Amino acid sequence: MSHAENYRLQITDEDIQNLCKIMKETAIKNTWQDSEKAKIKDITKNTLLSWGILTEVQGEIFPTNAYALLTGQLRMQPIIQCGFFKGKDRAYFVDRREFDGPIQNQVDAAYQYVLEKINMGMQIHGIYRQDVYELPTDSVRELIANAVAHRSYLEPGNIQVAIFDDRLEVTSPRMMLNNVSIKKMIEGYSKPRNPAIANAFAYMKIIEKWGTGIPRIFRECRDYGLPDPELIDFDGDFRVNMYRNNTNKASNESTNESINESISESLNSDEAVIMAIIKSNPQISQKEMATKSGFSRSKIQRILKVLQGKKYSIERVQEKMVTGKFYKFASQKRMDKPSRMRYINCRQENILYLR
Repeated sequence: MSHAENYRLQITDEDIQNLCKIMKETAIKNTWQDSEKAKIKDITKNTLLSWGILTEVQGEIFPTNAYALLTGQLRMQPIIQCGFFKGKDRAYFVDRREFDGPIQNQVDAAYQYVLEKINMGMQIHGIYRQDVYELPTDSVRELIANAVAHRSYLEPGNIQVAIFDDRLEVTSPRMMLNNVSIKKMIEGYSKPRNPAIANAFAYMKIIEKWGTGIPRIFRECRDYGLPDPELIDFDGDFRVNMYRNNTNKASNESTNESINESISESLNSDEAVIMAIIKSNPQISQKEMATKSGFSRSKIQRILKVLQGKKYSIERVQEKMVTGKFYKFASQKRMDKPSRMRYINCRQENILYLR
């Protein structure tokens, strides 16, 4: 479909230049190293012609459906449907969103949606802490991008991204070609259904070289200690299940309960009152603490000083995400145990957390 001329869509040289500019900006945004950013070349009308995003008929330039998809102007522009479910099936919706517009923007929006819904965790190495997501983020992005790049645009239906308690599920309409088997895909074989879109996505650093995506996703899941993804062919429709590590999640909940118990056991009654106040409002001031607790300002200051020396202390910190300062709880100053993973709610990460 991507090579079909779209005669209904009228474009100018300015429109073509604008798409080239947007694509280069996207490529730069998706490139981390400055040295690599400098290597990104400009693209021109001739580049788009060679990729099949534009076509020439009797000396006149026409956009193809690939151009329409990349600019969000296809008459029946497909969307990505995202859903967050409670449990392991689709019986109970918690949240749902639909993303439209240019297909490269849809990929980014769906990817950000998944990151908002899955758990963010941390790895502790000695006294150092590193935030990580429970799923390999590059693989999450690759799954969504592959679904968009390689689906059939001749068939009705939308890409669906569903998040369950135990897995991330990405379903693409009519993605499987007759001579491409799941076994071949796992081994790295690739035959792009939409070469024009695949070329554009590769330039914009949305997907890697053809044939590398699925093997890399398997490798990254294994590196994360996750089960191998499940690839399913539904009579030509294609689904990938990336499984979440519920064992780690349960372990984390148990760890947090133990930490909370340890905190309670190590505090006297006055300290427990202040800790409870801070936990209910991490941005609270000492003046407000005094009002709520009935303690004097000097007593509040003494308690806060004592808490800083406890095994699980509080810290007064500055954070860009919120106005002013706030309190956070921290673990003991040193961690001599082996590195471990705990999961926390990423939407609370910048307000209050145990680390």
